[in-house]
Amino acid sequence: MKQDNLALKRYNELEDAFKSTNFLTSSHTYGGPMVGSAPWHKWATNVLNLLSATVGESSPHFKNFAAIYKDFRYYPSNLESAHSIFLAAKEDFEGGYLFKLESSISGEVLGDFVSLAKLCLTEGNKDVAAVLASASLEDALKRFASVNGLDVSESNMQEVVAALKSKGLVSGAQKTLLDTMPKLRDYAMHANWGKFKPEDVSGIIGFVEQFLLSNF
Repeated sequence: MKQDNLALKRYNELEDAFKSTNFLTSSHTYGGPMVGSAPWHKWATNVLNLLSATVGESSPHFKNFAAIYKDFRYYPSNLESAHSIFLAAKEDFEGGYLFKLESSISGEVLGDFVSLAKLCLTEGNKDVAAVLASASLEDALKRFASVNGLDVSESNMQEVVAALKSKGLVSGAQKTLLDTMPKLRDYAMHANWGKFKPEDVSGIIGFVEQFLLSNF
């Protein structure tokens, strides 16, 4: 949530900058005001950086803004179009309709841990794989809860699962599978190696992989 708040702050800063900047300059050849090169490039570069970080370069917001930037002709209408696209991204971000920055980063990091857990399991290191998979699961659940407005920073895994259920964020087969995960997590984290089998670890890994695909 902290990174989302920082991104929102930057959206507001760039909107304020747009309103306070005098982009237009007189033009003898055009016969009317034109957009000045320096203020346009400064503001647009900042916007492109923010869009890349928050919505991704494959998003319509980034692609449309980048297209205007590439073919910018310095007419006021070009500036208005660019500003409209920026406002659309800002509006969607404020409304929570864009993929969360924190979720994207979390998914990549946790995915690396899951890949390492799978490698350890295939090499016969069941116990190491269990610790990695369990840690990834707990972190994924906490991050998912946090993104959805739940304060679970000091909660144990059972409490996190209960909070997610109470808000209706997990259901169906996923909900049933989650009931068994805290116990397996406790076995792994407290070195009760004889309490679980390789297939139990594989089950945790599979659950985390699907959870990341669905939510991150």
